[in-house]
Amino acid sequence: MTNRHTLNFQTDFPAGMVWLVGAGPGDPDLLTRKAERLIRAASVVFHDALVGPEVLALIPATTRIVNVGKRSGRHSKDQASINRLIVEAARAGERVVRLKGGDPSIFGRSGEEIDACCTAGVVVMVCPGVTAASAAAASLGKSLTLRGLSRKLVFITAHARSGEPLDIDWAAIADPEATLAVYMGKSVAGEISRQLQSAGLSASTPAVVVENASLPNESHIATCLDLLPLAAKTLGDGPALLLVGKALRSHDHAATCSDALLRATFADDRSPNAGLANRTRPLGVPR
Repeated sequence: MTNRHTLNFQTDFPAGMVWLVGAGPGDPDLLTRKAERLIRAASVVFHDALVGPEVLALIPATTRIVNVGKRSGRHSKDQASINRLIVEAARAGERVVRLKGGDPSIFGRSGEEIDACCTAGVVVMVCPGVTAASAAAASLGKSLTLRGLSRKLVFITAHARSGEPLDIDWAAIADPEATLAVYMGKSVAGEISRQLQSAGLSASTPAVVVENASLPNESHIATCLDLLPLAAKTLGDGPALLLVGKALRSHDHAATCSDALLRATFADDRSPNAGLANRTRPLGVPR
């Protein structure tokens, strides 16, 4: 680009081109400036189910919008069909944005869509986005890495085909000096907790479940690894991220939290200061 604040349609987004665009975790303020420009310049947008409504509201009224969202157990399109739609639109001369929640390159199946475009001779590029783990850490006021406690950050997906076990090297990720971010893991939090403990991770390892990261209805529960399944069940049906590791330890986190009584603390939502803190519940972690 000759000017990073504008799009040159001849070079940056000509007809027949595809951009895989990261929509971020849902808050439109977390969109990159480039992502917003591409969304406004597209003639057709194929979007995921996890793209926030306020992000979708940025799409011009004249732009064709196609929902190709996939949620666990509620697939509107299979991946092959999505690939075909993207390629067909590009071949028809459309300026195509494939809008994906979070970052396209982190569990977004962008590789398959890139391969489909390249095989068809369609030019495709990627615009990165803020991933859910970064948004969740920001909301929590935590760092995912911490000198002396967490020297490694591991992203995994706990999504598996129906009836199939999770294909994860538990011994490799049960690292007490790592922070583990588990995407799509709420429904299998019990297995994650059991397997990590079996692989040697302490039951008292701090853990947090964050639902609807960055959105107005965000909620999160701070707990320990052994109570992670209960924490996951306590939340609603929104998309959730599981975070596990010492970097999440609060200053008052008790080493014996796994033996503590189950508690849920709510602030008064009618308080003038009611806000994000009111949607935060410590589970099994004494004050």
